[in-house]
Amino acid sequence: MTAKKTYIQSFCSIQNNEIILNGETVFNTEPTVFSDFSKKAYQNFEMNYPKFFKMDSLSKLAFLGAEILLRKEIDATKENNIALLFANKSSSLDTDVKFQNSISDKENYYPSPAVFVYTLPNICLGEISIRHQLKSENSFFIFEAFNPVFMVNYANVLLNTKKAEKVLCGWVEYYNEEYKAFLYLVGTEGNTEHQKETVEKLYNK
Repeated sequence: MTAKKTYIQSFCSIQNNEIILNGETVFNTEPTVFSDFSKKAYQNFEMNYPKFFKMDSLSKLAFLGAEILLRKEIDATKENNIALLFANKSSSLDTDVKFQNSISDKENYYPSPAVFVYTLPNICLGEISIRHQLKSENSFFIFEAFNPVFMVNYANVLLNTKKAEKVLCGWVEYYNEEYKAFLYLVGTEGNTEHQKETVEKLYNK
């Protein structure tokens, strides 16, 4: 079977209190902590998903990026076969450290469920799937650094084997107030070919 060409249909990056969609700034704030920035972004895009405020920072970061890319892609009248392919470096370390600190305090030993409910990276995928009613393939990988070769190859396999009609690829890294999300949507139609060099260039912008 000859592999079909695949294309980057849209892309989004979130870092330094700014959200960029397809190369254009669509939201930014004055320098502030991530919790404040994410709340303002949620309000700006009128997301109407109260569970957002119960999420940890990693899940919020992934959710914001997915929301911006998928909100015009989803057709509520049919099943949307969009696979999720995410990765990062720190896994859920930021939340894990907070949880460890809470159980290390012998004077106040009672870890809050709010801290450890969202410790696993796949919670990011779960919330995105629930929000957009996705029942498709989803995976979350851990790499030392952003791995465009893996993303391109894995997404292309999903599309060429017809396990998905589109793939939302994402690098969502959050640790100790340092964060970066880079997400992009891949399909079998478009103008920008889905190649390692292109993905790398967009990631580094």
